[in-house]
Amino acid sequence: MNIWPIQQRNRAFKPPLGAALVWSAAVLALSFSSPAAAQGNVSKAEADAKLRYCEVCHGVSAQGFHGYYPIPRLAGQPTEYLKNQLQAFVERRRTSNIMFNVGHVLSPAMIDALTTDFNELNPKPLGGAPKENIDEGKRIFENGIAGANVPACASCHGPEAKGNGPFPRLAGQLYDYITNKLTNWEKERGQNPAQPDISAVMQPIAHSLTQPQIKAVAAYLSYLE
Repeated sequence: MNIWPIQQRNRAFKPPLGAALVWSAAVLALSFSSPAAAQGNVSKAEADAKLRYCEVCHGVSAQGFHGYYPIPRLAGQPTEYLKNQLQAFVERRRTSNIMFNVGHVLSPAMIDALTTDFNELNPKPLGGAPKENIDEGKRIFENGIAGANVPACASCHGPEAKGNGPFPRLAGQLYDYITNKLTNWEKERGQNPAQPDISAVMQPIAHSLTQPQIKAVAAYLSYLE
């Protein structure tokens, strides 16, 4: 389902925000509901088509995209993490109408195919973050902040920030995306108290980080490969 050439889709095509969101939700709902997918029979061609469609928002090779708002890198993410987050959108534990529309129509077989494909992608980071506080970000990532009860980020996300199981890859993630998520964690994660999940681990950590510390960590991570 190659609607237009991938370079044009990610670099030149910039529809009005409202129209883009409505159009994306409608097309995703239709394109992800094929009879084969519903029956759990996903061909490589179908999975590739869905992956290319995801790249409309998430960038070439799912490297992330700087648009009206930052859209995260999915490349290299652990499959368990991706599956958990899709379920979180479906259960409204994460807030995004677009991702709810995406997630609730995907068959288990398509989810397996897509998350495997995303995990195997490894494009270069987009970068572009300010570099003056990268050393501080590295220290926080590796050692945490004892005085603020902030543990080392590496203890969960791995020494190279490549994630593990339910913990996401942070290496190469967009600077503005990480900054935004850590700043607004309490407003966007764990929105269904009746269904707590692993995101609760991050709530006190995000709350304890100052804005300069958040930006330093985000800048450091955005350049990791």
